[in-house]
Amino acid sequence: MALESVYAEPRRSELGVASGGKKRKTVFGFDRTTLMKNRMLKWLACAASGAFSLACAKAPSDAAPNAAASTSLVASASANPAKPTFVPPAPKEYAATGADRVGVLAAGTGIAVGQPVPEVHAQDLSGKDRSLASLYARGPILLAFYRGGWCPYCNMEIHSLSVAYPEFQQRGVTPVALSVDRPEAEATLKATYTIPFPVLSDPDALAIAAFHLVKNVSPEELAKMRSFGIDLEAYSGRTHHEIAIPALFLIDRSGVVRWAHSDPDFKVRPSTAQILAAIDAAKLH
Repeated sequence: MALESVYAEPRRSELGVASGGKKRKTVFGFDRTTLMKNRMLKWLACAASGAFSLACAKAPSDAAPNAAASTSLVASASANPAKPTFVPPAPKEYAATGADRVGVLAAGTGIAVGQPVPEVHAQDLSGKDRSLASLYARGPILLAFYRGGWCPYCNMEIHSLSVAYPEFQQRGVTPVALSVDRPEAEATLKATYTIPFPVLSDPDALAIAAFHLVKNVSPEELAKMRSFGIDLEAYSGRTHHEIAIPALFLIDRSGVVRWAHSDPDFKVRPSTAQILAAIDAAKLH
């Protein structure tokens, strides 16, 4: 509805005389006090609705908002909900992977050792496109797929990698974390845990699919997550309800996998010591 239609033009016969019959000061036949009040109400209404535009500027300068205008403002506010806020939960300790399972890919997942990684892209925290090749071309990387910043076990893993970052630097390896979380959510995670390495966003799960790591969250799982206050759609900005199976890939400068691990059980993951031992055994240099 145009703003002109929600303001009622006052009639001259109603404005020139105050209660008790005392004549008021008028401007071109209109009561000056009422004109100023109506003008102020109009601008306040425009500002409150966020609708200051040419249409607002053209609204009758001597009109007062009526009931329809109030309804319009409420609808405008409800149509523009606040952006979601992302508060990462406290890290939760996970169980270390058994020695016989470290460096093992779950059936049907991941890229095997000795194979080149697919050419995939993701977004950095500013929303810019980053290719995986542009990262490993600078030196070996440890690509860590995680479920999302809402997962306390993932947060513990990210935190552990951050704490051990100097150890990775000594070995010439840069950790890189990737999930379906939108850049805004990942920026909060990075700030919360002071993550010193790249964090990438793959909201459409294209890179995750290329590594055969897509986990489709079932309606039952989704309902349970919502009961805990986890909104997957808010985190990813998508409605596909896909997340990554937790996985790690050590990738050398040529884009070849030198060590890999994945496990659908998100409560069990390789420890930092196990990961560093695997890097040492890979003899990247």
